[in-house]
Amino acid sequence: MQPVPRPLALLAELTYRCPLKCPYCSNPLELAHFRHELDTPTWQRVLTEAAALGVVQVHFSGGEPLVRRDLAELVRHAQQLDLYSNLSTGATLADEPMLKCLKQAGLDALQISLLDSSPDGNDTLAGAASFEKKLRAIEFAARLEFPVTLNVVLHRLNLDRIDEIIDLAFRLSVARLELAHVQYTGWAFRNRAQLLPTREQVECAAEAVARAHGRSTAGPEIVHVMPDYFQQFPKACLHGWGRVLLTVAPDGAVLPCQAARDIPGFEFPNVRDASLEAIWFQSSAFQRFRGTDWMPEPCRSCERREIDFGGCRCQAFLLTGDPSATDPVCHLSPMHSLVEEALKQSKCAETALEWRAFHQEATTSEVPLGARPKLASATREGQQRPA
Repeated sequence: MQPVPRPLALLAELTYRCPLKCPYCSNPLELAHFRHELDTPTWQRVLTEAAALGVVQVHFSGGEPLVRRDLAELVRHAQQLDLYSNLSTGATLADEPMLKCLKQAGLDALQISLLDSSPDGNDTLAGAASFEKKLRAIEFAARLEFPVTLNVVLHRLNLDRIDEIIDLAFRLSVARLELAHVQYTGWAFRNRAQLLPTREQVECAAEAVARAHGRSTAGPEIVHVMPDYFQQFPKACLHGWGRVLLTVAPDGAVLPCQAARDIPGFEFPNVRDASLEAIWFQSSAFQRFRGTDWMPEPCRSCERREIDFGGCRCQAFLLTGDPSATDPVCHLSPMHSLVEEALKQSKCAETALEWRAFHQEATTSEVPLGARPKLASATREGQQRPA
């Protein structure tokens, strides 16, 4: 048995609260269950333990991490530990004083999300007026000399405007543009039929990115993450289960990835009860799909078993009901037909969605920030959801 590698990165999900309502959000579906967030001293202990474990970079995320009043204090603690720190934000709360405070605390970089190339498209998807706030935040970040990654999640409803999105990134002079297709877990899986693009859209997007790469060496670095459902092989989810990255959720649960709660039957350890080192090396949750010994065929004898590590466990469960199955996006999977059927169903899905109507609904009245939308054509009474 190979030795267990030490983690290199920590995803610190400080909160699930968020003023936006993106229909592909990775937050849990039942937000009211996760209202008891870790306090400042506990997060500081987590950062200290992460650095001792071998982590070299921390990604502060959410939800919207800027709703945490102690964010600058946590950034400062990470800087004192010599951890490279990045903030992933929707930027609606990122005014210039806030960003200046984070810069002084030692924040190294910003990742700002954008949902579409225009105010109408962005704000409709977000369920809130946010486009102009995002652009102002990028302007403020530039003044403070922050490296900015512009992150745009791609799907059927914005993919036809990828050229406009790329043009906007050039005009904003961001350092990096990350074009990442939706990963169909959580809210994205619930709304999959409406978000899955057509093959023609995916091919056109790839051509647009290729053209952009040839435009100018002065533009942003462009990273295009292709959608799993349209590829021959799955990706190594976060470089493999429990191999490189660990996630600490707002309530202290420690997860191999932020979507792992999609898999029922797991008891994920909590930083309130154990150290990160004990959790990483000893917990059954991290050992369950680490490495290759757990793999079924055809993964076990596949030459790619240490390249993609069987693909995404959450995706395998959501598609097949079995988290130990070969990821069905792999063309060698005996259940690959499930992906083919999902693509067929998406062609028949409604495209004229009742965005403004469903954004007025919420999953719970108990969580004023972070309530998720119900996509009308995916959750209408009596209509079958993706399975």
